[in-house]
Amino acid sequence: MRTVDLIAKKRDGGELSDAEIRYLIRGYTDGSIPDYQMSAWAMAVYFRGMTPQERADLTMAMVDSGDRIDLSGIAGTKVDKHSTGGVGDTTTLVLAPLVASVGVPVAKMSGRGLGHTGGTVDKLESIPGFHVEISNERFLELVNRNGLAVIGQSGDLTPADKKLYALRDVTATVESMPLIASSIMSKKIAAGADAIVLDVKTGDGAFMKGLDAARGLARAMVDIGGRVGRKTIAVLSDMSQPLGYAIGNALEVKEAIDTLRGQGPRDLYELSLTLGSHMVVLAGKAGTTEEARRLLERSVSSGQALATFKTFLAAQGGDADVVDRPERLPTAAYRIPVPAPKDGYVSRMSAERIGTAAMLLGAGRATKESTIDLAVGIVLHKKIGDRTVQGEPLATIHSSRERADEAISMLLESIEIAPDPVPALPLVYDVIDGR
Repeated sequence: MRTVDLIAKKRDGGELSDAEIRYLIRGYTDGSIPDYQMSAWAMAVYFRGMTPQERADLTMAMVDSGDRIDLSGIAGTKVDKHSTGGVGDTTTLVLAPLVASVGVPVAKMSGRGLGHTGGTVDKLESIPGFHVEISNERFLELVNRNGLAVIGQSGDLTPADKKLYALRDVTATVESMPLIASSIMSKKIAAGADAIVLDVKTGDGAFMKGLDAARGLARAMVDIGGRVGRKTIAVLSDMSQPLGYAIGNALEVKEAIDTLRGQGPRDLYELSLTLGSHMVVLAGKAGTTEEARRLLERSVSSGQALATFKTFLAAQGGDADVVDRPERLPTAAYRIPVPAPKDGYVSRMSAERIGTAAMLLGAGRATKESTIDLAVGIVLHKKIGDRTVQGEPLATIHSSRERADEAISMLLESIEIAPDPVPALPLVYDVIDGR
């Protein structure tokens, strides 16, 4: 095979075979295919797309480029959940103990945040003592014993995807739907799950801002899962505004604890129940999502979900007392109210800019090397559809500095207030299950 021939074949709209795709991925990973040729191939894919079978073949070629996590030592069906990212997206902190509490093992590999989106590892590390640097053997042991463990992402999984993503980032091909779908699914499959629930975000704070684009990505990933033998379901959920009210690491942990008590924001609780219900059904613990939802609701009301969270924290070195004493979480030095500029109704929010405002406070990373402040962030008091009164707080800034003018200005620019009532946005737009 010659790389230039495969570039030309894709450029002209041809379909590459599994062997041809593996040749490209193997060669790019070992360095025998240079960046300039892989860039040309990625741009050809950007314009020509890929067939469903090509997407599946590309996914598995990237999976096979590195290590896989073997979860066969864990009893039961292992169901993973992946979110395409957003602002205030605290679902993993709620979902993992909630689903584990009804007998579904959760072996979760999570990462850190970058830009306006938060990372699960950062949030968990705002709990004093908690750590994700555990051996694979300890990881499996904790899941078998407690039903739940979280480990940091390994550098040995899908090295082809890491290298290809870095190339796409500097060649204007990040937005290629086949490459996005294969990238996400390769990491999920390499992480060892038997089944996958995808939370595909759409709206201002999402990667796929348009509903049609998000639905196309969801269908592509569900199709890949089916073709490679993984039961996969995608939920299309709204990210036109932050999920819940808290944006910032320790602030989101507190909100997750409130939600596990049944006292959290309605949207966060509802989305967690929706995603969790599908996870429970895929694991074979319930026959329908309605039955699964009842199991999860009972776990919250009985306190079992919160007890599972405590056990999980303690097992990984965390201070489980934060569940009952949230003041033990990192706390910002200053709380600055942001008053509403006028009477009316919140008509629009820019989730992305609100996330950026939190990043300016230190809650997120501008680059991978940035240091974050686990205590700072924003707590909203209003969401789309809510009434505002001039002078009453729209939000509270949690800051390490006495002044936070830039973040406040960006926050106010991110929220529009209309004179007349506006309807609240839907939380879930669609569920795609591959049938």
